[in-house]
Amino acid sequence: MKNDPSPIYDSRLELVDRLFTGTGPTYDSMVHWATFGIDRLWKRRMLELIPEGNGPVLDLACGTGISTLSIARRFPHRQVVGVELRDEYLQLAREKIRREATDNVELVLCRAEDFHSATRFDCITSSYLAKYADLPLLTRNCRDMLRPEGVLMMHDFTYPPRPALIAVWRLYFMVMKQTVARVFPAWQEIYQGLPRLIEETQWLATLQDSLARNRFSDVRLEYLTLYGSAIVRAVNAPDDGDDEARRLAEEPAAARQPPA
Repeated sequence: MKNDPSPIYDSRLELVDRLFTGTGPTYDSMVHWATFGIDRLWKRRMLELIPEGNGPVLDLACGTGISTLSIARRFPHRQVVGVELRDEYLQLAREKIRREATDNVELVLCRAEDFHSATRFDCITSSYLAKYADLPLLTRNCRDMLRPEGVLMMHDFTYPPRPALIAVWRLYFMVMKQTVARVFPAWQEIYQGLPRLIEETQWLATLQDSLARNRFSDVRLEYLTLYGSAIVRAVNAPDDGDDEARRLAEEPAAARQPPA
């Protein structure tokens, strides 16, 4: 019997929809002020870890385009593709691109796990996606879209490992629920559901396991700001022709016949 992935698929989409509906207009300011500006430092760190080069960069779950446009500004000669599930957010990203007259960004409305491209990217990034994603599927797809030695980088919130930090973490969310969530009703669902999701998620372990299964190398974990979040970075290791052999095996025999 085959496992049916649709209940997981639906529940994740339902969760994202429930948490984020109506938050688009206030997303940028909320992310900045609710993290006391630290989100900007986290994204700056991710930008520093993107390898130099001229090849394209893929930003999954690009939201309102904060990271996508930062990448495009940092690398004006590289093509940057942003993929986002919510059209509400993507419309805001498009407006930013129009205002800045940015010509090296392409936006795609799609679930991250469902996105496929024939382009081979130098780097694939995501921020705040991992805890919602089907990571085994996403990691496998990312490997297929990365060039050899390309970099996959994922950033998300983490649950602190130490009692003192946990106490601060719980206090923070309690204050947010009692203040910010009341002033901005659209964010009530997030501040109700996000703490539990962060506490229960196993995204770090699941991602590291998925990276190993898909033969990524040089896997590095970097915690940020009192273990409030983490970046996982990995390299798409050359596979000694395994993928080419698989491609030839799947290719129709007629297509492999030499010309007469």
